[in-house]
Amino acid sequence: MNAVAHDPTAESAAETRLVDVLLQKGRLKEGDLARARPLHRESGGSLLQLLVRLGLVSERDHAQTSSEVLGLPLLDAKAVPESPPEALLETLPLSLRFLKQFHVCPLALQDGVLDLWVSDPQDPYAAEAVQLATSVPVRLHVGLRSEIDDLIERWFGQGRSAMGAIIETADGEGAAVDDIEHLRDLASEAPVIRLVNLVIQRAVELRASDIHIEPFENRLKVRYRVDGVLIDGESPPANLTAAVISRVKIMARLNIAERRLPQDGRIMLRVQGKELDLRVSTVPTAHGESVVMRLLDRDTVVFDFQRLGFTDAFLPQFRRVLEQPHGILLVTGPTGSGKTTTLYTALSQLNTADVKIITVEDPVEYQIEGINQIQAKPQIGLDFANALRSIVRQDPDIIMIGEMRDLETARIAIQSALTGHLVLSTLHTNNAAGGITRLLDMGVEDYLLTSTINGILAQRLVRRLEPSHALRYPASPEEIEKFGLRRLQPQGEIFLYRAQPSAAAPTGYLGRTTIMEFLVMNDELRRAVMRRAGMGEIEQIARAAGMRTMYEDGLSKALQGHTTLEEVLRVTEES
Repeated sequence: MNAVAHDPTAESAAETRLVDVLLQKGRLKEGDLARARPLHRESGGSLLQLLVRLGLVSERDHAQTSSEVLGLPLLDAKAVPESPPEALLETLPLSLRFLKQFHVCPLALQDGVLDLWVSDPQDPYAAEAVQLATSVPVRLHVGLRSEIDDLIERWFGQGRSAMGAIIETADGEGAAVDDIEHLRDLASEAPVIRLVNLVIQRAVELRASDIHIEPFENRLKVRYRVDGVLIDGESPPANLTAAVISRVKIMARLNIAERRLPQDGRIMLRVQGKELDLRVSTVPTAHGESVVMRLLDRDTVVFDFQRLGFTDAFLPQFRRVLEQPHGILLVTGPTGSGKTTTLYTALSQLNTADVKIITVEDPVEYQIEGINQIQAKPQIGLDFANALRSIVRQDPDIIMIGEMRDLETARIAIQSALTGHLVLSTLHTNNAAGGITRLLDMGVEDYLLTSTINGILAQRLVRRLEPSHALRYPASPEEIEKFGLRRLQPQGEIFLYRAQPSAAAPTGYLGRTTIMEFLVMNDELRRAVMRRAGMGEIEQIARAAGMRTMYEDGLSKALQGHTTLEEVLRVTEES
């Protein structure tokens, strides 16, 4: 089709409105906009397209804001059929080049109206050109540019995905694993760079917390952890394994020649308008190095107890223990159960001008203004115990230790608590009562434990239901009996909830919340510790004093519609 003269000033009013809303919502920063304006004056075209291209605004934020401001429906890729309608292919006089250039895709011709999927609805040019070429009115639907481009390629191109198009231009042959210079050159080639960037971009779009890149004999596997559950992603071919892993190692400033030992690094970059901090870990496996990248989104992390899942009934008790002037508060749970986020939230509440807070962590996950954070480096002798010895000479009020890993660290923490400091730390145990028995097993004296431990919080993360689509149903008599639901709701009909997939949440879950139990030390518990009572007895005493177990907290949140019964059973020991 012939091009129509394009006047870039025609979209300025709508574009200005969109930019203003993005600023109001915090989806675009004033500083980023100021930096982009001179470049926009030089290059011309659409300011919004430039902001998306520079990664200052995410595709999803652009699409959602356009939908809201312009009053157009937002269409998800999952709602689009696999193949185009026959009528569309027969009657459409639009070239593939035009569709790709303006990121628009016709979806259906119904009742004399053409449904058009667009990524830049604030620019009327593409819609007007399509209407002129087809001689039918156009109805706009907003979408993500990457999803529209994928559909154009699938329907009207060669059926490749975005990754497929990149792979076609990549050269992975002849990359001998022991030829470091060749490997470095290959990892620095544009297709490999774009491929790794695409993997990270997909993780951001999926809201993944981790990216797993795992080499096997005949393939390279990419998986994303979304809301605590691993899902498969599109993977590069096996011949690009060395190049892809080398590219990640170069980004994380790791030694690409060292493949026999585990390595840890960090990548700071901007993707889809988000400031990302990626923690990179590599370990050697039988078929190459396995890489895991933990994504820390600095823009979206909010240190708020309510958002973490602390209920109104639970929070005052936790705050009372947290505000004690000295003693130890422990947070326990397995890796990935949100312990560090809980500790950071506690520290942000305690972080006032009249206290000095020092932390020793491995690694420092989030940097908080006003808190002195020390990165442990065991390879040079700066482990938790040695760092702690120096910390107590720095006159702190509050100390946070990333983890009590050994007896020496535990003893110094206890001495700090005895000398008037508040100490926060984590332990790897399954429940709150297990925190006491674990410290006793380490070799900590019982009389020191009873005089320093103020409270132990145990927690797990469960997937949170997407509230607008969750299916409410009456619990069966068998479920009420088996899970003891009447203890939590003595009166009335009991309802539970099921996850229902939707465009916004394909699994029916969106984000995670915490289920927890909190053991507060009292005189009876101290006597039990002194006589070396077992974990079961300690838990019984704590429950008699009012502690609600993680399992019970999970059931309560399932009854309130925050999560499902299946999720609670998945992460707790009860069944």
